[in-house]
Amino acid sequence: MEQEQVLAIFSSFGTPTNAAVVKYLNLRKVPHLFVTSGAAEFADPKTYPWTMGWRVNYVSEGKAYARYQLQARPNARTAILYQHEDVGRDCIRGLRERADKMIVADASLEVTDPTVDSQIVTLKASGGETLFIFSSAKPAAQAIRKVGDVDWHPLQFVGNPAASVGTVMRPAWLEKSVGVISGAFLKDPTDSHWRSDPGLKEWLDFMKQYDPEGDRTDLYNVYPYATAQTLVQVLKQCADDLTRENLMGQAASLKSLELSILIPGIRISTGPNDYSPV
Repeated sequence: MEQEQVLAIFSSFGTPTNAAVVKYLNLRKVPHLFVTSGAAEFADPKTYPWTMGWRVNYVSEGKAYARYQLQARPNARTAILYQHEDVGRDCIRGLRERADKMIVADASLEVTDPTVDSQIVTLKASGGETLFIFSSAKPAAQAIRKVGDVDWHPLQFVGNPAASVGTVMRPAWLEKSVGVISGAFLKDPTDSHWRSDPGLKEWLDFMKQYDPEGDRTDLYNVYPYATAQTLVQVLKQCADDLTRENLMGQAASLKSLELSILIPGIRISTGPNDYSPV
């Protein structure tokens, strides 16, 4: 930013990494667009008017899982494994807003923890009939595998950031991942439902040309394609007025944008007071 005087920062990855720069970028009035994190703080135009997330925020995701559980297993005792940062805390916040009385135990993890074995053993002992896993990929894979190893059979939910066959379900062993539930807003390339879908074929052609060694089972090879499509639309709306002010204004003026890789019915919309595009 200091050396190149860039127009914007685009799709920078992770909650703690973006939290480290969000105040600086807003002070300098640099568009901080489509942050790769669902933390609620990146969808707060009053506090950070130059920062915008992209994906469904974690609080809303937690609420959606709670609503599903209340319909599917309204009396189930609930246990939660969560990462001790916004990806975990925000999801729990949403879950507690809808289904607080069902929660009997929770256990936190740090990204530096070598395993989550002890947490899973503790949560199993709580008598949990449903397990929510709100974490990044590696601990989620470890958790799913350990649940199978200790012969525990809860209904398992995995937060969307870890809902990848390539980086989570396969390392956890696919047979131990059967029945895991997660929310989705992108077309999953491992889902046979999309096998003949034009949008997925377009993405596969893109991967073949630009990233032929890329993992076709990893949802995080789909995600940046979708955020890039969104940025292309914003740049088109800017036309020849490529100022930081206009870029941010156009990013906050997206109306029912359809992307080829989004699940049908889900559209991108933003406004001056709505910094949650998906």
